[in-house]
Amino acid sequence: MTVDWWHIGTAEPVKSVYEQWAKDFEDQNPGVKVKITAMENEAFKSKMTALTASGDVPHIFSTWGGGVLSQQAEAGLVTDLSQTGVADTLDTFTTAALSPYEIDGVPYGIPVDVGMVGFWYNKALFADAGVNEPPTTWDEFLDTVEKLKDSGTTPLALAGKEKWPGHYYWSYLAMRVAGLETLEAASESGDFGDPGFVEAGERLRDLAELEPFQNGFLGADYSTPQGQAAAVGGGKAAMELMGQWAPQVQVDTAGGIGDDLGFFPFPEVEGGRGSITEAFGGGNGFAMGAGAPPEAADFLNFISEVAQHGTFVEEGAGLPVMEETVDLVPDENMKAVAEALAEATGFQLYLDQAFPPAVGQQVNDSVAELLAGVATPEQVTEAITRAAQAEG
Repeated sequence: MTVDWWHIGTAEPVKSVYEQWAKDFEDQNPGVKVKITAMENEAFKSKMTALTASGDVPHIFSTWGGGVLSQQAEAGLVTDLSQTGVADTLDTFTTAALSPYEIDGVPYGIPVDVGMVGFWYNKALFADAGVNEPPTTWDEFLDTVEKLKDSGTTPLALAGKEKWPGHYYWSYLAMRVAGLETLEAASESGDFGDPGFVEAGERLRDLAELEPFQNGFLGADYSTPQGQAAAVGGGKAAMELMGQWAPQVQVDTAGGIGDDLGFFPFPEVEGGRGSITEAFGGGNGFAMGAGAPPEAADFLNFISEVAQHGTFVEEGAGLPVMEETVDLVPDENMKAVAEALAEATGFQLYLDQAFPPAVGQQVNDSVAELLAGVATPEQVTEAITRAAQAEG
């Protein structure tokens, strides 16, 4: 029996961990072979699009959940894992880790790592500005921005050219103001007319009017030597709103700021329906194709055992998807992210992955226009609604 496993773990340490998982599983299950097909992200997406259209997917394959997984579920191409030998394993994952792979409450995938977006900040620049603690409310955040500006520091770095980093701000504000339930209802109805979404845009416009971003941010990339990550990693800007990969990109592009780097979650909005304990992010997981053999479920169970997942975490391959392995995270900032995720009371997948591709792109485009001052908060929600309703 051969289990076909397609994944995107082409870089170390993930590549070696995955290969060892396959070998160890084969050793424990004589007669079973795990055939690995590893591809870079974009090549994988292209190949999976073709396979999905043909109705023939691998036994196990990488997924980010959200819109694409939903389409595969509707087409009957993936397996409801609650009806397989994986059912008991599902209870071991944190809410944040598992939720991207649940479609209408049905689990069509398991998580292998999970991350969240938050603010990565320069402790030294905060201290210079007289900010002793990271802000926990939106008003405190705006006050922090003004204090940083007054001290001569650029408060925020943003890759405006790439658009997706900007959508993090609107998405988090929509979560904090309108609430997760309202966001979920809008994604199902295609109607983003709730006043909370307009208010999210108004609050983002308030931030933009403070001119908090680096000069030329509208033309800036994310990971280039003159981009968003480098501005923070080189000590030229005090904060960036970014995922758990931010510290490594800061190091790669500008050397990083070492022990001066800290992390804090996106602040709560006073009077809003959301909570600071609700996280926005994503991760990597695995779906099981419809008609996959029972050995595929056995393999998913195997890689989800604490021993296997613990090795994944200890090697720095990703953040934990179960509380038992949080203490194994080697880096203190990454541990802060892991703890926030383990304690999260709600989780929202990146909107440009949670929604159908056309709708996700419209979110990115409209938020970019808002930040550039060429769209109003109302126009943002109207454009997203049009895109969502065009999807049917």
